[in-house]
Amino acid sequence: MKSNESAENYLETILILSQRLPVVRSIDVAVEMGFKKSSVSVAMKNLREKGHIVVSEAGYITLTESGKEIADMIYERHNFLSSWLIELGVDENIATADACRIEHVISPESFAAIKKYVQN
Repeated sequence: MKSNESAENYLETILILSQRLPVVRSIDVAVEMGFKKSSVSVAMKNLREKGHIVVSEAGYITLTESGKEIADMIYERHNFLSSWLIELGVDENIATADACRIEHVISPESFAAIKKYVQN
């Protein structure tokens, strides 16, 4: 399930959009992330080739099992870490930005340990 930060951000964005919209298209991802449509198109091609998404003939993007697994992991880390940092007194904007960086580099072991510690 190895992926890079960019791929993880795209997958997380697709997950979030799929919770808000009836269908997700490349243009939706581009608008949400503030990227050019051409950049998103290249990223979608890479995610499709890696088997993380499928794109219908109508252009609707759906996460595959592997894509959803990665997106769920990153989204859980993001929500948990940003909430925890806010609870510690960090400004919400800073906490969200920091969580966005941490979520990609923290090991599963360290994240599990922090989560366990915080929940107890």
